[in-house]
Parts: sequence; structure tokens; C-alpha cells
Amino acid sequence: MRDGVRRQVPRDGLRARGLRFLWSRRGVLVRLGGWSVLETGQTFLTGYAPARALDAGFLAGRVDVGLAWLGVAGLGVVVGAYGTGRVYAAVAALVEPLRDRLVERVVGRGVRDAGGGALSALTQQVEIARETFAGLVMVSRSFVFTAVGALAGLCSLAPMLLLAVGPPLVAGVALFAASLRPLARRQEEFLVADEGLAESLGSVCPGLRDITAAGAEERIAADTGERVDAELRAARSLARWGVVRVAALAIGGHVPIVLLLAAAPWFLSHGVTAGALVGALAYVTQSLVPALGNLVHGLGASGSRLTVVLRRLASAPAPRAPAPARERPVDHSPAVSLTSVTFAYGPTATPVMKDLDLSLAPGSHLAVVGPSGIGKSTLTALVAGLLEPRHGTIRVGGLPVPSAAAARYRVLIPQEAYVFTGTVAENLAHLRPDPVPEAELLDAADAVGLRPLLDALGGPGAQVDPAALSAGERQLIALTRAYLSHAPLALLDEATCHLDPRAEEIAERAFARRPGGTLVVVAHRISSARRADRVLVMDGRGTAYGTHDELLETSPQYRELVGGWAPVPPGAALPGAPSQPALPL
Repeated sequence: MRDGVRRQVPRDGLRARGLRFLWSRRGVLVRLGGWSVLETGQTFLTGYAPARALDAGFLAGRVDVGLAWLGVAGLGVVVGAYGTGRVYAAVAALVEPLRDRLVERVVGRGVRDAGGGALSALTQQVEIARETFAGLVMVSRSFVFTAVGALAGLCSLAPMLLLAVGPPLVAGVALFAASLRPLARRQEEFLVADEGLAESLGSVCPGLRDITAAGAEERIAADTGERVDAELRAARSLARWGVVRVAALAIGGHVPIVLLLAAAPWFLSHGVTAGALVGALAYVTQSLVPALGNLVHGLGASGSRLTVVLRRLASAPAPRAPAPARERPVDHSPAVSLTSVTFAYGPTATPVMKDLDLSLAPGSHLAVVGPSGIGKSTLTALVAGLLEPRHGTIRVGGLPVPSAAAARYRVLIPQEAYVFTGTVAENLAHLRPDPVPEAELLDAADAVGLRPLLDALGGPGAQVDPAALSAGERQLIALTRAYLSHAPLALLDEATCHLDPRAEEIAERAFARRPGGTLVVVAHRISSARRADRVLVMDGRGTAYGTHDELLETSPQYRELVGGWAPVPPGAALPGAPSQPALPL
């Protein structure tokens, strides 16, 4: 994904780092716990004071005692608020050092590895980690001290009240704890699927014109659809585990309320006072339910997200793949290899090619000839990865086809050349990720034969109106664009059919001379076959392979294609020379 593949840090390693960080800040943790004790006292008074106000005050006819206990409850709120204010300062002392460490790691890695994701990690992922960690500390601490205060209050009022509150609370927390790891895993799967879809769209959207020109709409749509479906599956799985969080909250927070109300007569008959029962309801509704809700939603959503972000920030990026160059990508590997390739347009259709074997060394020049509709364009589409064979394997530079890696090492120029509205330079540099110097543009134009048209248009900075260009002019621009690409394998699928023979020869020879370049030409004229090192003849029944002279002797089909063509003597002027007919249809 993106520029390289990340090496993930094991979960145990991440946990160990977290424990070491917390141990190094143990003084802050002690201070945080000390101030949180005040919150325990506030929670204790939330139920105990109203219970005493009822039993010893209002129900006993002593209003002053009842009001006094309510005043104690109010004082507990004030003291608890003071403790909460000190808690925020302690949390900041715990969180900010974590942020500083993450920033140091991201900046150091970005400087060392020149990673393109350093800016995103610094501006987004570090802040996500900081905010979610602070939130998790707050909700986790609040739940622990709130639960201690509430359970202590229940024991003080009437221990048997724990029968209605304790078991459901423990069950709800246990169910939630059991869902944390699967939830984090689903969260990471969703994030990976979302990143994969974003990366795919980032590559597809800028290349929509080329996709249309190459006729790859169906394949790209299928690939994008698979990524959309993968993200949908991940989102549904994440949502299903979200239901577990809701169930944990219902069991731990709301079931105790139902049990206290349903069992109220039984509690009252066994010595539990009305004030104690009201106090128990106050503990559950005012303390336990909000604390458990914050824990479930905070730790369930933010906790899993924090785990994913920390794992990514702590991971070390693998070395980047080198930028494709004009040299062949893999040493000692054929530029193109097909092994037992069979392809048909449909499960019941007659195969266009069957058990085809072909191997081209780097620097080869192959011409593919045959009657129209026999499978020549299909062959180039298979090598380009736009079609997939029914059987057999295809490799480009040793890389499996179709694959993103193999796609970087080939360029396909179809018969209908695509030129978009913009400058000439923008059209020519469209397949290059970096700006192309003007001198290189002009050299490529000279090599391919575009220079006269380039000068007529007004130079590289001139605006291009595709509708004002002839089909041959559009082909020259597309050929020069492909020549400038870094792809060492060029596939010309009748890409010169609108050029005259001389212009066709100039363009093909330019591609054949590219350093380390391999050329496959679906020949429009038999002169293309004569210029090639090897010729592949396709006739629907089988294939023939060899040099031009060898095939004239061994292949009746090739002799028929050559027909009565007479070669142009070297140096002869084309206008007065015999015509070079196109291959018969």
C-alpha cells in the first residue's frame, strides 16, 4: 500500500512498550489516583446521603436532619469537582510526554527514510493518539473509582442490594472486555480496507482518460468494486461487534435497575429500608450507568482506534520499491513470457488462443501479424494485464500479470490514440510522475518523428485541441508520450496505422533503440514485420514463430500475408516507390 509495505509491530511488543511508558510515569499515576479518591467520595455520597436523608430525616419526621444530609451530598459534589480539576492536570502530565515521544519518532523516521507519510502521521495520527489516550485515561479512571464508590455505598446501606447490582455489572463488563480484541481487529481491518480503496481511487481517478483509451473500463470497475465490497464487509463486521457493546451496556447498567424495582417488595420484607432502596437506584442511575456508558463507548471505539494508530506509528516502514527505470526490472528474466496461455471471450466461446508459449528476451523486437480478428490485440491486452487468461501464466520482467508491479513496466498504445485538452508538454509527460525537462521532450519528439508537428503547433507550451488534430497526429503524440514513459516494455497495438510508411518506420525504430527497451508491434504493414527481430504469425489454428526470412520458407500463412509486397530500396524516396500494402483483412 502507498509507497511501501509496513512491518507491523507485534501486539505483545506494543503492550510492553506501553507498560514501560506507564512505569516511567508512575509518580504521575500515583498523583492521578490520589486526586481520583475525591471522586470516590463524591460517588459514595451520591446514594448514601439521600438514603440517610430519607430514613433518618424526612421519613422519621426530622426535616433538619434530612436537609443536613442533602447538604453533605452537595458538599461532596463541590469536593469532587475540585478533585476532577486536579485530575485533568495529572492526565496532561501523562499524555503530553507520550505525544512528545511519538512526534520524535515520526520526525526522526521521516528525516531518516524520507517517508511520504510522515506529514500525515505528524499532523493526524499523533494527534489522534494524544486525544484518544487522554480520553481513555479519563473514562477508565472514572469507571474504576466510580464503581468502587458505588459498591462501597451499597455495602454500607444493605449488603444484600449487591445481589441485584453486582452480578449484572460484572457480566456486562466481562462481555465488553471479551469484545475489545475482536473489535480492535475489525477496526484495523476496516481502516486497511478504507486505505486500500482510497489508494485505488487515487490511482484510478487521474488515469480515467488512459483507462478509457485502453478499453480497460470493465476490468478497473471490477477491481474497484472488489475494494468497495471489501470495505463494506469490514464495516458490517465492525457494526456487528458494535452491537456487543450495546448489549454489555444494557446488561451491566440497565438490568440492575429492573432487578431493583422488580425485587423491591422482597428487599423491603427482608429489612432493606426505603431510603436504602432509593440510594441503590441513585448509585445505579446517577453513577454506574453513566460511567459504564463512557467506558463502553470510549474504550470500545477510541481504544481500538488508539491501538491501531499506535501500532502504525510504532511500525517501521519497509524499504521502498525503486522507481521503475528504462532498464529491465529483473535480471536474467525474460521481458515477456507466456506459458500455456489459453483465452476465450466467454466460458463456452471458442478460444482465441490455446496453449500459447512465448518468451522474449529484454531488448527484443517482435512483430505480431495475422488476419483481422484473429487475436493480435487480445494478445497485447493479455500482456498488458487488461485481460486475464483462462489458463496459463503471463509474466513481464519476471513479475506476474496482472499485478500493479508488472503494470509499471509496460506501456500500451492502442489504435485509437488519446489526446486530451491541454498543452503539448502536458500530453507528452502524462505518463511520467515527475516533471520532464523541455530538452528531453524535444529529444523524444525528434526520435519519434513528432518534431514537425510540434513546431507547427507552437512548441511544448502550445495548447492542443484534440478535435483539430488528424488521427495520425494524435498517434504521434501518443507514441511520444509512451516513448517518454519509464516503462521498458512498449506494446504497439496497431498504434501507427494512421501514419504513412516512413513515419511508421521512424517511430518503430525509435522504440526499438530505447536502452533496454523491448518492443511488441501488432503490425499494420508487412514492413513492420521485416524490421522486427522475430515475427509471430497468428491464424486461429496455431502460430508460427521465426524471422521474416524463416517464415517465408516455412509458413504458408505468412507467405500469403506478404503477398506481392515489394520492399522499398534503401534510400529511395517514398513518393516514387511502390506502395506498401496493409496486411490483408
